[in-house]
Amino acid sequence: MRAIIDSVGPCRMEFGPPEFHSLAEAIVYQQLNGKAAVIIFNRFAALAGEPLTPEGILKLTDEQMRKVGLSKQKSAYLKDLAAKTASGLLDFSRLPELPDEEVIEHLIQVKGIGVWTAHMFLMFSLRRPNVLPTGDYGVQMAMFKNYLDARRAKAASGKSANKRRKRKIKLPKPA
Repeated sequence: MRAIIDSVGPCRMEFGPPEFHSLAEAIVYQQLNGKAAVIIFNRFAALAGEPLTPEGILKLTDEQMRKVGLSKQKSAYLKDLAAKTASGLLDFSRLPELPDEEVIEHLIQVKGIGVWTAHMFLMFSLRRPNVLPTGDYGVQMAMFKNYLDARRAKAASGKSANKRRKRKIKLPKPA
């Protein structure tokens, strides 16, 4: 791990506030290219009203949400988030005091919010330092590249060296 940290440098994270806006933004950004996500989210926020609120989202029609670039599914996720927040089922004021597992359970009751998004919220909004999002593709590939693949390469090079040693030529004994 030290080698990775040395090559990457110090951790530089940008944090957001642990509020409704951050989770709505996370839903919009899911599975989108960074630039496209920014454009769509900015259009959406302008339409729903800033600051982004559950009431602002709930007043929008599916057609309005579609026109700013949101899919039918993401629109449904955002409306579910807004409805659950407006009804008090999702309470952002309680999240900072809850343990990680309870935050995850609290957030995944919203359609479109899974464990990965909950982990991101824990790390980037609640600033929880000991969260390792093992479901994240980037984390999985980094682990593979820096640990599993390196171990396999090391093991393979060790095996070939052993094979070379085992292939000694036996010379006949002098008579």
